Amino acid sequence: MDAALVWKEMGADLTLENLSLVQDDTLKTAVVLSLFIDRRAEADDELPDNTSDRRGWWADTFAEVNGDRIGSRLWLLSREKHVPSVPIRAREYAEEALAWFVEDGVAESVSVETWWVRRGVLGLLVKMYRPNAPAIEFKFDYLWENI
Repeated sequence: MDAALVWKEMGADLTLENLSLVQDDTLKTAVVLSLFIDRRAEADDELPDNTSDRRGWWADTFAEVNGDRIGSRLWLLSREKHVPSVPIRAREYAEEALAWFVEDGVAESVSVETWWVRRGVLGLLVKMYRPNAPAIEFKFDYLWENI
């Protein structure tokens, strides 16, 4: 069981209930971490802040599987304009971040839908399909910084 990350429009946070951390025995916390930890940018990715900071999680340096990385590249879209190509790229980045669920046998498949909820807010719907169990859905509204 994990400490639950409760999603709010600006991000996720831990929550207390009766002076104890709320617990989560679903896959939601793993999905939140996979999507919203900043994965290291690829060498050919254009960085949104005009710096050389490719971000990434420090522990990827010690991954048990060579090249295994945590998080997503959704952060690369933080300064993108409200254009049709952004939800497409967001879907690709989210699918990349969630691929480990299938690779590790946690799910048979994962699908992601993306759309503009309103100006500056991107919607993400994650559907996880598991053997002999109903699909699980997680929905997020992700607020962009500068749109």
